[in-house]
Amino acid sequence: MRNTSFFSRTLLTAAACLFSLGAQAQEPIKVGVLHSLSGTMAISETTLKDTVLMMVEQQNAKGGVLGRPLEAVVVDPASDWPLFAERTRQLLSQDNVDVIFGAWTSVSRKAMLPVLEELNGLLFYPVQYEGEESSKNIFYTGAAPNQQAIPAVDYLMNDLGIERWVLAGTDYVYPRTTNRILEAYLKAQGVADEDIMINYTPFSHSDWQSIVSDISRFGSAGKATAVVSTINGDANVPFYRELGNQGISSLDIPVIAFSVGEEELSGIDARPLVGHMAAWNYFQSVDTDANAEFIAQWHDFIGSTGRVTNDPMEATYIGFNMWVKAVEKAGTTDVDAVEQAMIGIETPNLSGGMAVMNKNHHLSKPVLIGEIQSDGQFQVVWETDGLVPGDAWSDYLEGSKDLISDWTPPIRCGNYNTVTETCSGQTTDF
Repeated sequence: MRNTSFFSRTLLTAAACLFSLGAQAQEPIKVGVLHSLSGTMAISETTLKDTVLMMVEQQNAKGGVLGRPLEAVVVDPASDWPLFAERTRQLLSQDNVDVIFGAWTSVSRKAMLPVLEELNGLLFYPVQYEGEESSKNIFYTGAAPNQQAIPAVDYLMNDLGIERWVLAGTDYVYPRTTNRILEAYLKAQGVADEDIMINYTPFSHSDWQSIVSDISRFGSAGKATAVVSTINGDANVPFYRELGNQGISSLDIPVIAFSVGEEELSGIDARPLVGHMAAWNYFQSVDTDANAEFIAQWHDFIGSTGRVTNDPMEATYIGFNMWVKAVEKAGTTDVDAVEQAMIGIETPNLSGGMAVMNKNHHLSKPVLIGEIQSDGQFQVVWETDGLVPGDAWSDYLEGSKDLISDWTPPIRCGNYNTVTETCSGQTTDF
């Protein structure tokens, strides 16, 4: 006689095993999202949080990654730089995320860096920065100085005939280091000390009257003058407003900004700013099929056709798509495997070309300069002929010009000295 009880138990056990395997296969891949949703940088960073959520939703609609769904874990470091380090530790050691998309300011990235290296986390950093860094644990999908600051100065000097320079920035590492590079570059081009004015202000600075007056006086010496702006966050709103209040137009003293895009302009009346400029690697106004599709997807996801796109969004888009490709290539979310799989990955950008991840963890990107229009959009007035590879170390700083970053064998080092043939920083042996 058949033992139905044993047969039933066997079926139940088999079903339980299949269920367990299925559940294990569906265990989500956790994606950390670390952007300020409050404080001075919320004006810029909240949109990047939404961009990651859109990408996660779209990827899940395609079946996830490696047959597993993605789960976004969002935390708010509140524009508090030490809190970025705490939240990074939380995401890696408590929430067990497999990757982090986040940060805007360099001071927040610098706070995260030692935690990422200690816990072997992986960060995709989507904003222009000052260079002078290359970590195994970070992929820099925003612009390095040679992909934004240097081309912008070349354009002002060669195309607009600028002779006097105001380097105005927020008082933290990105503006100070970028301006140190630009000052060295300008002097190498023959610009005299007295033709360079440098000014720094705190985050959220609001009283620009005396500073803008100083800029106006500096520009009245009979030489064509421009402002190169690394002012960050919500301080840009009163800065541009004061330019208008004092009647300084782009014809008088043009401003070219590295941290002002469509998102920052969407909250102010852009009409007095027409003709001032920004240097980025993407503008919403770029006319390509890929960009039109991305904008439509963004408007659909966010539920508003009034919401703009901007360069750090494209950098997030590129970084996310590259990470997906690298995970699928490696067959795992293991950080070391994904890091090596990332090098050489290509994915379409939104300007009609391909973004390439180089062995120094920086992208090759086009460089565009746009003029502000009355609707807060940019008209592209200049662009590079092709892609510019990001340079982690500046050719114009004495301590950097001999350094390269190469995370492939046999060098596998972020700051390899080509003269001494030694690595003085983080290395990897895998």
